[in-house]
Amino acid sequence: MVELKSDASIEAMREAGRVVARALAATREAAAPGVSLRELDRVARAVLTEAGAGSPFLGYHPAWAPTPFPAVVCTSVNDAIVHGIPDGYRLRDGDLVSVDCGAALDGWTGDAAVSFTVGRGRPEDERLIDAAEEALAAGIAAAVVGNRVGDIAHAVGQVCRRAGYGIPDGLGGHGVGRSMHEDPAVPNEGRAGRGMPLRHGMVLAIEPMLIAGGSDEFRTAGDGWTIRSADGARAAHAEHTIAVTASGPRILTAL
Repeated sequence: MVELKSDASIEAMREAGRVVARALAATREAAAPGVSLRELDRVARAVLTEAGAGSPFLGYHPAWAPTPFPAVVCTSVNDAIVHGIPDGYRLRDGDLVSVDCGAALDGWTGDAAVSFTVGRGRPEDERLIDAAEEALAAGIAAAVVGNRVGDIAHAVGQVCRRAGYGIPDGLGGHGVGRSMHEDPAVPNEGRAGRGMPLRHGMVLAIEPMLIAGGSDEFRTAGDGWTIRSADGARAAHAEHTIAVTASGPRILTAL
């Protein structure tokens, strides 16, 4: 069931979204050669703690995962697409990193992700990241009252395919509200004009995930969480939580 949020609830979700944005900005600033992924998690934890926010990631245990998630951010490096667990890996010059973060504040949730390169990035990685951001922008632009979920999916998929990138099937966005994952599912590829109609008060996480090289195939790593490209190609992930409103889409997880 999809819960339509009141304008007051959307304002409250905007506050949770600001915390997410600050945490992502802080982790990105801290990311440098030699810094461990656990250190990035500690940076994000400090931002959440200062804001009085909780983490919807920490302890999250869906049925398919072998263990609860042990951190407040997902850190996915190079061929990792999503759900990477922050561990002792130390970042290297040229790594491509995706950081996904959520915050729970006053009963409402925000969820967003950003991808970036560490040190001297490869031009092909920068193009991949740019395409992920372009796909996200296209999806957000399609999130207007009167459109359908399929219009968002189609807009995202068109950007990814036109650039020659793969789209991992079954991974995509979702509703956001009192919990991190709500209805409806928001795929990263689909047919325009199909799916649930978009209405004022719907809040969605739109999150393109792109794989370089064009293959859609992926695998789950031995930790049971990290999802990697099947062929070792690099991946990028971009995400915002947005509200569908009568005056157009509103990004809730921007600074």
